[in-house]
Amino acid sequence: MDMQLPSHDWPELAPGWVWLCGAGPGDPGLLTLHAANALRQADVIVYDALVHEGILDWAAAGAEKVYAGKRGGKPSANQRDISLHLVELARAGKRVLRLKGGDPFVFGRGGEEAQTLVQHGIPIRIVPGITAGIAGLAYAGIPVTHRDVNQSVTFVTGHDRAGAAPTALDWAGLARGSQVIVIYMGIKHIGEIAARLIAAGRSPSEPVAVTTTATLAAQRTIETTLADVEADIAATGLEPPAIICIGMAVALRQALDWQAQARGEAPRNLDPLNLRRPVETG
Repeated sequence: MDMQLPSHDWPELAPGWVWLCGAGPGDPGLLTLHAANALRQADVIVYDALVHEGILDWAAAGAEKVYAGKRGGKPSANQRDISLHLVELARAGKRVLRLKGGDPFVFGRGGEEAQTLVQHGIPIRIVPGITAGIAGLAYAGIPVTHRDVNQSVTFVTGHDRAGAAPTALDWAGLARGSQVIVIYMGIKHIGEIAARLIAAGRSPSEPVAVTTTATLAAQRTIETTLADVEADIAATGLEPPAIICIGMAVALRQALDWQAQARGEAPRNLDPLNLRRPVETG
């Protein structure tokens, strides 16, 4: 796709370099300009499963596109092979773009790949992307921070390196200390995670939202509770990729579901936190 970038002193993707770049949460409109600049220059684009195909249309003519997606529970490329392939491409003098869904340093293995490249003497540039834990919830009408709800938000992964529920996390500490918890890749183990949080003192009736295929036309969001989230996911047939939000921030969707309002639906509740005062007076 021929795309003109605004006038700017754009950095050059030089031969032998690898840029590790975030492609955002899905919607091609959330791609950064630095990422678009990289797409225009790259000889080889090594991309992940969650990179929207429309973004690849912005690649330079003749650019090689190499799929290297990793999806839980499905056949995936070996991480070591991906990292070493990036080294090989750079050593061959290619201008390499490693394009990853969301942000490369937020549960995206970008740090691992960057470290491998640096250890092999390959120069790198990091191009941050918009992460789904913020943007996906925003598209669902959920702000991850709100002065009347929380002064902290914690991002966690829903599985460990082996694919099991992460046992290294201090779930009791999270339950006590984080007002809003955002879970990436958590559908598979949400029952166990919810049980641990409830056992540590979190209310079973605490609001939970699950958003799948965030920012795209197929996006779906359910609102449930910590006690019911596992059953409701099963009943509605929601599947990964998903972002799960736990906390009172979820209640704000009753007023801020802007996509529903764009379809002509009225807000369900203008005061979902029951503040009984104009928000601007707070």
